[in-house]
Amino acid sequence: ALKITMAIVGLCALLWSSSWGLAQTSPGNPKNGQVLYQRHCLRCHGEALDGKGPDAAALKISPTNFHSYASRIKDNLELWMTIQRGRSFSAMHNWSDTLTDDQIKDVVSYIRTIAPHAKS
Repeated sequence: ALKITMAIVGLCALLWSSSWGLAQTSPGNPKNGQVLYQRHCLRCHGEALDGKGPDAAALKISPTNFHSYASRIKDNLELWMTIQRGRSFSAMHNWSDTLTDDQIKDVVSYIRTIAPHAKS
């Protein structure tokens, strides 16, 4: 139990000290995010951000539909972390080797212009 608590505390400290935590006050650039989304995300998540991109049918786990309530109640940090780290057991791999933290924030900003956050 102590190891788990220490791991959680360490993870929280890491998150708050990351560039995302420091840049919370500045929103991403949705125009840059749109370009990045079209280049890297559209094939799976679709032009309409509905999870119906041209490669989606071949995937065992459907890509996220960003218009769904389940997606819209996630906060921006959760979206950012999913893009950066990927999702286990799905085709969503991590993008931390391809996109910078600011570029990921731009993609999140673009997603939110099309599918705004829904307060739960």
